[in-house]
Amino acid sequence: MKNSSIFQQMMSGEWYQANDPELIKFLRRCQQENFEINQMPQSDIDARNRRIAKFFGAAGEDLLVITPMYCDYGCNIKVGKHFFANFNFTVLDEAEVTFGDHVFIGPNCSFYTAIHPIDVERRNQLLERSEPIHVGDNVWFGGNVTVLPGVTIGSNTTIGAGSVVTHDIPDGVVAVGNPCRVIRHVAETKDGQCLSQTFR
Repeated sequence: MKNSSIFQQMMSGEWYQANDPELIKFLRRCQQENFEINQMPQSDIDARNRRIAKFFGAAGEDLLVITPMYCDYGCNIKVGKHFFANFNFTVLDEAEVTFGDHVFIGPNCSFYTAIHPIDVERRNQLLERSEPIHVGDNVWFGGNVTVLPGVTIGSNTTIGAGSVVTHDIPDGVVAVGNPCRVIRHVAETKDGQCLSQTFR
């Protein structure tokens, strides 16, 4: 399916027909896998995380996802080493969503790649397109963060709880709000300590 023309159209950022029968069939199969993962007992944490690692497009060592989690395809999610996501990790992965190493994600965080037309007539025709999301290394997301399509978040950055990230966020900052904006720059000293500096 991943080599099919409609899937490639979706991944390329072009407008595509979201209710294409071939795409819907693949989507439902992936969502069934997601459902089964969520039904696994919490006591089976190791087996569950191994299954999640296979479900994702790529996963580094020491992956830990607290279920329930929700995604559309799974194969478009790529995570680095030492990845942690708390419950209700939600990814609409119509395009690639990539996370670097040592990413910590608080509860109820959502990452959306899907875009619908503003024009009502086109939207009602179920046209859709997607833009990828990229997250660097050592990024911490507080709870209830929403990241919108096409956003890149730099390494060594913290996104404050409740933020709606509508545009790119650079390396080494604390950013918060709706829309999310940089409020501090984080400078690292020679001894490895981090100093937060006001950045308004």
